[in-house]
Amino acid sequence: MREWGDEMSIIVFNNKRIRRKLVNGEWFYSVVDIVAILTEQNDFQMSRKYWNKLAERLRKEGSEVVTFCHRLKLLAEDGKFRETDCANKETIFRIIQSIPSKKAEPFKLWLAKVGSERIDEIENPELAQERMKEIYDKKGYSKQWIDKRLRGIAIRQNLTDEWKERGVEGQSDFAILTAEISKASFGMTPNEYKKFKGLKNENLRDHMTDLELIFNMLGEASTSEIEKVQNPQEFCEHILVSRKGGEIAKNAREELEQETGESILSEENYLTEKEKTAREKRKKKILVEMNENVGGR
Repeated sequence: MREWGDEMSIIVFNNKRIRRKLVNGEWFYSVVDIVAILTEQNDFQMSRKYWNKLAERLRKEGSEVVTFCHRLKLLAEDGKFRETDCANKETIFRIIQSIPSKKAEPFKLWLAKVGSERIDEIENPELAQERMKEIYDKKGYSKQWIDKRLRGIAIRQNLTDEWKERGVEGQSDFAILTAEISKASFGMTPNEYKKFKGLKNENLRDHMTDLELIFNMLGEASTSEIEKVQNPQEFCEHILVSRKGGEIAKNAREELEQETGESILSEENYLTEKEKTAREKRKKKILVEMNENVGGR
C-alpha cells in the first residue's frame, strides 16, 4: 500500500520494517534495513557501519555485489528523503550469503514469497488490500480501525494522483503539501504531530485514533476535490488548495469538539498498547462517564 507516491512502500518481516522503491517495475530494497534484521541491530547507525564494512570487504574480495547496489532516495529517520543503498531481490540474496545469521534462510524464503505476492497483486490489486488487512490484524488493530486505515490509503493515493496530473512529482513537494493539509486540519505538521504522540520513526497514521483518521481523510479528500475543480498549475496554488482542504477538516473537527466538549487530538499511540486494547479502555471510560452523568441527575 502506497503512501509516499506510487513508487514507494514498506514491507514487514517479524515486525521489522523494510523500505523499498519500485524502479522500472522492479522492487529495490534498503540494504541497511535488511542488514539490521539479519544482525539483530536496533541501532540504525550501527547497521549502516556494519554494511559499510561488509561492502568494503566484498570489494576487496573482488565481488561485484556492491556495484549492483543503487543509491535511491528513501524516507529517513529524520523525515527527509535521503540517498540509501538499495538492491533488487537477486542482489539481496547474494548479500545475505555474506552475513552469518540464523535468520538468513527464513528471510530468503520470505523475500521470495514477497516477490511472488507482488506479481499476483499486479494481476489482482485486491490481494494487496487483503495482505494489508492481515498485517494490521496481526499487529493488534481492530477491524473498524483497519477499514478506516485502508480507506485513508486509497484517498491518499487519489490525492497524489491529482497532484501528479498537475505536475507535482517530487517527494519533497508531496511532503510540503501534506504538511499544509495537516497544519490546517490539526494545527500541527506531521512531524509536530509525531512529537505530540511521542513517536520517532513510526508511521503517524498507524497511531491515529478512528476520529483522527477520519478527519485526516476529510482533509485529503477535500483537497483532492478542490484540485479537480480549481485545477491549480503553480506550486503556490497547490499550497493554497491544500490549506483550503485542511480548513474544511478543521471546521468539521472543531464543530464536533464543541458538541462533545473533548478534543479530537489525542496523545495516544500504540507503541506499548495494542489499538484493540486501547479501544476497549476508551469504551469503558465512556460508559463510566455516562453512568456517572445519569446518576448525578
